[in-house]
Amino acid sequence: MTPEALVAQIPDDVRAVARKLRARGFEAHLVGGGVRDMLLGRPPADFDLATDAKPEKVLEVFGHSFAIPTGLQHGTVTVLTGSDPATRRPVEVTTFRGEGAYIDGRRPSSVTYVSSLGEDLSRRDFTMNAVALEPDTGAITDPFDGQGDMARKLIRAVGDPLARFREDGLRPMRAVRQAAQLGFDVEDATLAAIEPTLDVFRKVSAERVRDEMLKMLGAPKPSIGLELMRRTGLLGEVLPEMLESIGCTQNRFHKHDVYGHTLAVVDNTRGDAIVRLGALLHDVGKPRARQPREGAPGEYSFFKHEYVGKDMADAICRRWKLSTADRARVVSMVEHHMFYYTPEWTDGTVRRFVRRVGGETLDALFALREGDVLGRGFGEDPERELGELRRRVADVAAADAALHVTDLAINGEDVMRVAGIPPSREIREILERLLELVLDDPSLNTREKLLELLPTVRAKKT
Repeated sequence: MTPEALVAQIPDDVRAVARKLRARGFEAHLVGGGVRDMLLGRPPADFDLATDAKPEKVLEVFGHSFAIPTGLQHGTVTVLTGSDPATRRPVEVTTFRGEGAYIDGRRPSSVTYVSSLGEDLSRRDFTMNAVALEPDTGAITDPFDGQGDMARKLIRAVGDPLARFREDGLRPMRAVRQAAQLGFDVEDATLAAIEPTLDVFRKVSAERVRDEMLKMLGAPKPSIGLELMRRTGLLGEVLPEMLESIGCTQNRFHKHDVYGHTLAVVDNTRGDAIVRLGALLHDVGKPRARQPREGAPGEYSFFKHEYVGKDMADAICRRWKLSTADRARVVSMVEHHMFYYTPEWTDGTVRRFVRRVGGETLDALFALREGDVLGRGFGEDPERELGELRRRVADVAAADAALHVTDLAINGEDVMRVAGIPPSREIREILERLLELVLDDPSLNTREKLLELLPTVRAKKT
């Protein structure tokens, strides 16, 4: 890519920040992932600047209205571009720095400022992230052949990979995650350095590991990263439950063992990272539920593995400290992924299915089942299995049928007044019984009909 083409990708407000620093006699270079993405022809997610100006000088240049001391201990000041608060962009400006020993596998024990861009680039993780760009001329500084590694589709540590991974325990996860995102290989020496530094990786917080996992699951082909995790020992540290699926053979309906099937399902499941996480964990209970299939030597059944997997998925999501909403979504996908639709389902059965799964999980569940069908490895068309049910669910949604107690035309206060009963659990039970009738016949969901049905429903035993 020509220097002119690179400069054209840099927003004017970012270039203005660099110019203001240079006007005061300081250097200013774009660095990090934004430069890497531009060189790869990808839209840059952010723009970070490296400078020889000390943080206090950066604050002085931009003033406290536009410069925020977000990381002074690391030499970082966040500069807000422009004067319109609605369109301001945060640009991280970090002083050229070197670092002392890493004690906790995350942060350096000390930060020292250095005088040259080359020294600053030498502390970065991978060569593709150690390339600097001059924002006005497009001139490249690339002391470690990051551009060559990008052309070779290779992730390579800057300098000694053992030293880089011992500095920050999360760097091995970043290596495998970026391999999945970019479709790159990890250079042999860099890959070999992961297993000997797992002791440092174990110091990394669950939240930081989780975030890397979710980024990887959002990649075009997460299986690249997952397989690298298996080869290097990272998988055993992050998701040891998945190791149980390696070599866990299935039956004639699956081409792969549970591990291979899971990788294929994740790659073929469309959706965000949380949907992909549901795909990753959908069969996590299979190895623990596996039983030899009677009369079929070499084949196995996995009775109720979805319930075993639901509990395992819940524990994994808690260990990774997922939000309550994301955990509920993943657990619901695992619990309900074994549905079997037949044309004999009544409309009431379809409504009960939607109610049981939850409307907010339905799209994710269908995406998982599509991936599950493709992951069997026999070239089956998911639409043959899912098309009719998808259409019937859409019809239910279009009809605005009652699926929850709160959708009924009467409420608890109506039940108490008409039936003459005090607040109690019985009220909820009566409403649930009325809902069961409405699921089979939506025309009953009127105030008059439900009040008319009240005496009969109340008399029923639960």
